[in-house]
Amino acid sequence: MKRNELILQLNHSFALYRNAVTFRLLRPLFVLTVLFLNFHWTASGAPPTKTEVLAAMRKATDFMMNRVSNRGGFLWHYSEDLSQGWGEVPARKSQIWVQPPSTPTVGRMLLAAYEATGDRQYLEHAEKVAGALIWGQHPSGGWHYFIDFDMSGVRHWYREEASRWRGWEEFYHYYGNCTYDDDTTTSPTQFLLELYITTLDPKYRKPLFKALGFILQSQYPNGSWPQRYPLSREFPFEGRPDYTSYYTFNDDVTSNNIYLLLKAYEKLGDEKYLKAARRGMDFYILSQLPSPQAGWATQYDMDMKPAWGRSYEPAAVCLDQTIGNIEDLENFYRITGDKRYLEPISRAIEWLEYSVINTDPSKDFTHANFCEVGTNKPLVIHHEHRRRPDGKLGIVRYWVDSELGEEAAIEREMPVSASERATGYHLGIEFQDSHFKTFSPSRIDIEAMKKRLKEYLTVPFAEIRTRHGKGIERPMRFSDRRAKARADSEGLQELISSMDARGAWLTEIEFLDKFDFTHNPPTRFRGIDTGTYVSNMYKLINFLKSNSEKK
Repeated sequence: MKRNELILQLNHSFALYRNAVTFRLLRPLFVLTVLFLNFHWTASGAPPTKTEVLAAMRKATDFMMNRVSNRGGFLWHYSEDLSQGWGEVPARKSQIWVQPPSTPTVGRMLLAAYEATGDRQYLEHAEKVAGALIWGQHPSGGWHYFIDFDMSGVRHWYREEASRWRGWEEFYHYYGNCTYDDDTTTSPTQFLLELYITTLDPKYRKPLFKALGFILQSQYPNGSWPQRYPLSREFPFEGRPDYTSYYTFNDDVTSNNIYLLLKAYEKLGDEKYLKAARRGMDFYILSQLPSPQAGWATQYDMDMKPAWGRSYEPAAVCLDQTIGNIEDLENFYRITGDKRYLEPISRAIEWLEYSVINTDPSKDFTHANFCEVGTNKPLVIHHEHRRRPDGKLGIVRYWVDSELGEEAAIEREMPVSASERATGYHLGIEFQDSHFKTFSPSRIDIEAMKKRLKEYLTVPFAEIRTRHGKGIERPMRFSDRRAKARADSEGLQELISSMDARGAWLTEIEFLDKFDFTHNPPTRFRGIDTGTYVSNMYKLINFLKSNSEKK
């Protein structure tokens, strides 16, 4: 609590005694209290001491590891009393989540805490996290969205809980295999790689190389990866084929594997990881669509045609994917020095120019996210909803056309972060009866793209690396930003004092309604958020590291 807030509370409390005889006796004590608070908080402009930071880190971590974790693993969110938990969907008591920000995210942070403090307790905690992930590693070497320590109840949970979440179609069917979606397999593999390099303990060698072998084995000859592996085509949905075996860019499937393989090559020195990464890079060139629609789709069928994913992810040229692929291609050039990776960019920029749907500066968008193959018409993803017996609205189906309609724009807070505004499934603009993902002009700065491409083509390679870096790390994702989290002196003091007696950082959490998150209000509660714990710990870790570097 900040100084002014506490003083206001004290003022309010003493106002209750203003007419009492005791107030005359208590008033001097009140004045002294206010003077003390003024002095204390003025002095607290200084950063916390190293001892205070270390104590806060230990207290928070002891609570999370000893009270919150399940065998070393974590969900995304918990109720304040720990009676309920959530991953991307409501979770069973026997589950931990692998999909970030959860178990591997905590493991990587604990390694950073060990590096910053030298305290072996953090390494021991990281090894406990690794134990949970290794327990849940699929026999083929990858991971599913979650690990369940009671597998006998998983199919029932899918049928009665997960499959009811409209829009979360990846949870509609239990395949029993592994997924690359949302960094799920790559994140624990990255953590095991870091843990093995830190400890050189042979007990981590087998699961690490099993995971890396899984990534190599699941790569298609053309360099791409499926969303799920081992391959399965058993769940056609709403008249469309099962998309999980398709060549997949969506949700960073191919890019995450490339950057992980580059890191494995850097740390382990085995050329096979570099060769696989280069095949993945070449898939970007292979999969670019022909002009005048020289962008990329989010996934491709076995004939290399843009393909449907979930029922609101049409077979289309995708603006978001195209922008991401341009950024990756620039990064691949900085990694390899091979100008082949720059060649597709000019054609992609031409498509971006060709696809502008609004030039009115009073409207905060320029492009649609999905464009029909052939016609380049903007595609709008609508959904039908009906009133349920319980009074809530429920989404019945999705459909796609090119009619925007006159629906009112709405905004929702996604539960991941109050600082990241989102609108339903899509970032951008969502309409009450349709999804129409759009981008503000600042998001698509075509002139800046042209300028950067010209720089890459004309400036010597060594100078490009000096200006922009070598590119071995993947472009910053939201989950990566936590590791960069910092706070000023006042923020750190407030961070430390905001912990409750248990060592918990309580957070206001929103969870979207599972039947119709567009129309029904989200569930809001005060609870414990794993991502918040990780971010706060990185703020303290980075404070220690910056102070150490200054000495």
